[in-house]
Order: sequence, then structure tokens, then C-alpha cells
Amino acid sequence: MNSSVSSTARLLGAGLRALLVLTVICGVLYPLAVTGIAQALFSDKANGSEIKDGSGRVVGSSLIGQSYNLPKNDPDDDEEAARPDLRWFQPRPSNGLGSNSVNTRYALILSGATNRSADNGAVDGRCTKDAEEGTLCAQVVAAKEAVIADNSTAGYTVGPEDVPADAVTSSGSGLDPDISPAYAGIQVHRVAEQNGLDVKQVEKLVADHTRGRALGFMGEPRVNVLELNSALRALATS
Repeated sequence: MNSSVSSTARLLGAGLRALLVLTVICGVLYPLAVTGIAQALFSDKANGSEIKDGSGRVVGSSLIGQSYNLPKNDPDDDEEAARPDLRWFQPRPSNGLGSNSVNTRYALILSGATNRSADNGAVDGRCTKDAEEGTLCAQVVAAKEAVIADNSTAGYTVGPEDVPADAVTSSGSGLDPDISPAYAGIQVHRVAEQNGLDVKQVEKLVADHTRGRALGFMGEPRVNVLELNSALRALATS
């Protein structure tokens, strides 16, 4: 009996010592080491890839898309359609799963896609103005018309063939922070006009914020909208 109790006590003691050692290693030392390395080598990414304005105020993350809309005429009217603020470069459409009442600059509270097929609402295999309301085709057609109307200026006309796919479709997550250089390009004249800037200045701004393919072959060239608009704000107020 005494031998059994002694054996059990030794096992319990060994188990408690192992628990204490593993708790210190896995629960204290390892997290501190990982956090220290991340802060030392990748502090920007470790802290959420935050973007700050000229005053040092955090305005968002370069990893999450934001909307740039005018305030509603009636803040309590949930049916009022959002109107883009044409002073800024516009992101991809974000047909999300909900709204965010905490920070209304963010278009979503949940990440996800509509899961509609590419021919949802198509007529004879094509997206036309006859597409049923609420379908993907109807959204694409309406978005394309809006892009053409919003970005055509007195001296620059956007044609239907100039509108890239990312200007009229949302990403799989609905949170894409980037747009294609082509979409940024057709917005240049409108942004320059709205902010009283020279077109060449805004073109250079887009070129300076265009990133190439990762490692030269992965992904596509892209422009981060929040970073671009932050630089635009600094340029327009300088």
C-alpha cells in the first residue's frame, strides 16, 4: 500500500514539475522570444501594418480595404445608397455580408464572397442591362456605368473597354486593399481635377505606389489604395 502511494506521489510530482517547466517555456519564454524577434525585425507587420497620417494618427491597415464615401444626407436612412467621394481613389467594390457601425470607413464587418457564378444573371451568355436586379451581372453592369461616369472629365473620357475587372467586381474576401494599376490609371484625371492638381503629379503618385509581382513572378502589379490616398492627402494639402 505504502509503495503504491509513494509511486503515485512521485508520478504526481514529476507531472507537476513537467507542467511548471513547460508552462515557463511555452507560455512565457517562447512568446517573449517570438514577440521580441517580431518587434525587432518586422515591427510594422507585427503591429498590424498600420498606416498613419501626417499627425501620427492611425488611419487604417494596409492589409484591409476601406471605402471612401460621402456622408449620408440622412445618417439614419439604411436604404440611402453610398455615394463615392470623388476626391479620392476608389477601391474595389465590397459586396460584403454586413455593415460596420464602429468605423464606417470600413465597408465590412465580415469577410466573405457572394459565391455567385460568373454568369449569374447573364442573358444569352452575356452580362447586359437586361440582367435581373440583384444578380452578379446586374451589379457588374451598374458598377461599370458608374466607373465610366465618375472618371470621365472634360478632357478625358473613359471607354467601356478601359474598365478593368477589379473596378466592377469584389474580391473573394471583400477586403482587398489593392487595385490594379489600370484601375488607378483611369482615376487619375478625376482625382487631379477634384483636388486641383496637375495630372502629371497624380500619375507620378500612382507610379510611386505601384508594387510589382512578389519575387518578380507571383501575383500581379498592384496599388494599395489607403497608402495612395494618404500620399494624395499630403500632396493636396502641401
